[in-house]
Amino acid sequence: MNNKNEAIYLYKMFPSWANQYMGIMRLLLYFRWIWIGVIYVDHGQQFVHEVLPIFSKHGICFDFITTFQAMTFFSSLAQMMDGNEDTAKLVMESTAKAVVVHGEIQTVINLRFLLRAADFIEIPMRTKAKVWILTAQMDFTSIDIQRDWDLDFMHGALSFAIHSREVLGFGQFLQARNPASEKEDDFIGDFWKQAFGCSFPGTTEAMTDEKICTGEEKLESLPGSVFEMSMTGHSYSIYTTVYVVAHALHAMYSSMIKHRVVADVRNKLLRQQPWQFHEFLKRVSFNNSAGDLVSFDENVEITAGFDIINWVTFPNESFLRARVGRIDPKAPEDKVFTIHEDKIIWPHMFNQVQPLSLCNDRCHSGYNKKKKEGKPFCCYDCRPCPDGKISNLKDTSDCFQCPRDQYPNPNQDSCHQKRISFLSFEEPLGISLASSALFFSLMAAFVLGIFIKNQDTPIVKANNRNLSCILLVSLLLSFLCALLFIGQPEKLSCLLRQTTFGIIFSVAVSCVLAKTIIVVVAFLATKPGSRMRNWVGKGLANSIVLCCSFIQTTICTVWLVTSPPFPDYDMYSVPEEMVLQCNEGSVTMFYCVLGYLGFLAAVSFTVAFLGRKLPDSFNEAKFITFSMLVFCSVWLTFVPTYLSTKGKYMVAVEVFSILASSAGVLGCIFGPKCYIVVLRPELNNKVQIIRRPNERI
Repeated sequence: MNNKNEAIYLYKMFPSWANQYMGIMRLLLYFRWIWIGVIYVDHGQQFVHEVLPIFSKHGICFDFITTFQAMTFFSSLAQMMDGNEDTAKLVMESTAKAVVVHGEIQTVINLRFLLRAADFIEIPMRTKAKVWILTAQMDFTSIDIQRDWDLDFMHGALSFAIHSREVLGFGQFLQARNPASEKEDDFIGDFWKQAFGCSFPGTTEAMTDEKICTGEEKLESLPGSVFEMSMTGHSYSIYTTVYVVAHALHAMYSSMIKHRVVADVRNKLLRQQPWQFHEFLKRVSFNNSAGDLVSFDENVEITAGFDIINWVTFPNESFLRARVGRIDPKAPEDKVFTIHEDKIIWPHMFNQVQPLSLCNDRCHSGYNKKKKEGKPFCCYDCRPCPDGKISNLKDTSDCFQCPRDQYPNPNQDSCHQKRISFLSFEEPLGISLASSALFFSLMAAFVLGIFIKNQDTPIVKANNRNLSCILLVSLLLSFLCALLFIGQPEKLSCLLRQTTFGIIFSVAVSCVLAKTIIVVVAFLATKPGSRMRNWVGKGLANSIVLCCSFIQTTICTVWLVTSPPFPDYDMYSVPEEMVLQCNEGSVTMFYCVLGYLGFLAAVSFTVAFLGRKLPDSFNEAKFITFSMLVFCSVWLTFVPTYLSTKGKYMVAVEVFSILASSAGVLGCIFGPKCYIVVLRPELNNKVQIIRRPNERI
């Protein structure tokens, strides 16, 4: 309307278009139809430029946006078919299953021509099936030439319609209409001729072979494609409009009566100006005979909603409009849009399965979306989630980490609870290591028993008997301390585990170092005039052992005071396990303990290696050299192996290193002596040692 002064008197009996477009968008998103096509009439540019961008912002993209071929009164069938061929090919070959049709009341005529043209084009069957979504401005209309055309294209379509209800008496009103009762209504006559394909007597058409209209034909006998006996949304809107005007006039008449303007009321009523009627019209509010509240909002738009209609066609060319949803702007936010999916009948080609309108197949759980270059945003590839992440929904953009105490399943679509893991006494590895520790501790105790039993023999007394016993006790405790590493870590076991191992091993290595130094000092003391005689004796050995052990004890004490070890879970080293372990507290202090042990072993190895060629009476240096070689080899390989393993196997590596290095010292130093004491007792005397100086012990 160009005149702004007249525009203020315009009352919109069609509900807000914005509510309809919101409803279409919600419908598309509800069924996840995010890859759609759009067909509109020439004057639908506002819909394209203002509404479709809103759809895009909500994740809907378009395979095509096109217009209908213009149709005029003089257009022939051939012209309509030829003009629609390209559009039909574009629409029907599209992979979009949902197509929004924005038009006017006669647009269904254009749509039928378009689909008729598609019948003459070779189109893949997989793309032919479409769900048509029609706007409320449209209604089912057709022309004579389309009367016998198939209606199957409308089966399963969804349309929006002005909310309406059945009006009592409307059916009887239609049944009473006929040309005989409405002789002055030329429209009834024209309609009757076209609907029933007949002509009235006395007319030009009656001279032809066309059958004669009797006026007794029944409207209810017409197929639904020609005439519907039920009240449509458009008819309901006209019905409501008439009652709105009637109620406004009644209100104005009542106002005049109230102000005592009784005389010539009818003439005064007719002389009312539009602006005076406007005041009564905008305040109209009543319940019509169907029970709906009729009123205008602040924009003088009727406060009605929309019905969502599902079209169901039948072989006899009739159809049913089934209400399957509602757009009610007056309802609470969560009830504005309602849809009854289970009541919807889908097009035949979908076999009653809800169609999908997507650019590509949806990504399954365990995958995430990756945008295709050069394609609309809703076209994407599906790629597996990265290691350690999952997606438990379809079409997710990002994968996410499982909680710390869970891990992804092989399909990466759910999280499983991690099992608690530690080196236990019940599993084969734990049993093997514990059995080995007990076996070697018994061997150390056995050797200690042999030495105590034969403590006065020359072979035991050689090279400091007391140091040998201290070394055997420390080796015995070393084997037993390995048991602290097996079993469920607890606060006390974590505190004792590394510190006990460090102190006991420092005592053992200190004893080996003391024995090595005593061998060298004893040899040097035999030289004439040597001052080393003053150093020979128990005092030197005890000093070395105490001093070296005290340093390690100090390191361990500082460790326990500053950063003591504690039980902790390692959630990340092993994907499927929560490793219950002892957190060392301070990794620096842990490697200080190991480093100090390595330093003592290296010094012992060096001194023993330098003294390996001493006279055979003092050849224990050779066995110490070999034992320290084994000891150092074990712990040098321990470091890279320990750092490369994970979980409970780190503990197993350390236990194995403790047992292997201790067994190496036990076997290399005490093995030859036990051989002489137990199996060759005739060699265990001072005379034999002195008489055979080159014999190896």
